[in-house]
Amino acid sequence: MLVRNNLSSIYVLDQDQAVDFYVGVLGLEVAADQDFGVMRWLTVRVPGDRKEILLERPGPPAHDEATAQQVRDLLTKGAGGGWVAFTTDDVAGTFERLRAAGVDITQEPTQQPYGTDFGIRDPFGNPIRIGNIHE
Repeated sequence: MLVRNNLSSIYVLDQDQAVDFYVGVLGLEVAADQDFGVMRWLTVRVPGDRKEILLERPGPPAHDEATAQQVRDLLTKGAGGGWVAFTTDDVAGTFERLRAAGVDITQEPTQQPYGTDFGIRDPFGNPIRIGNIHE
């Protein structure tokens, strides 16, 4: 039986720029940053959380160069296929802070059946949802 998700992955074009956004703007922390030779294993997480997000560049070992280029092309069109969702205890405050930081807003805070959330995009086109959940 599965008991939890401990790692998810999204594609990014530049891992240093991804750290600037996910750590510097969103407030996550770097969980791992290791050079494996063929790839850089870079994960971030909400401070104190055990669940990590791999910020993965298209390329080896997962892709040959032709496939990696196709993934990069899709990603730059906003069609990379990945997305991330975060919970916040202050939807309005988080929204205003990110808007003031110049983050690409795709949807303003909206009441949903599950809570209130809003949409943003990272610098690579990946959609992100941030909100609260009724429990």
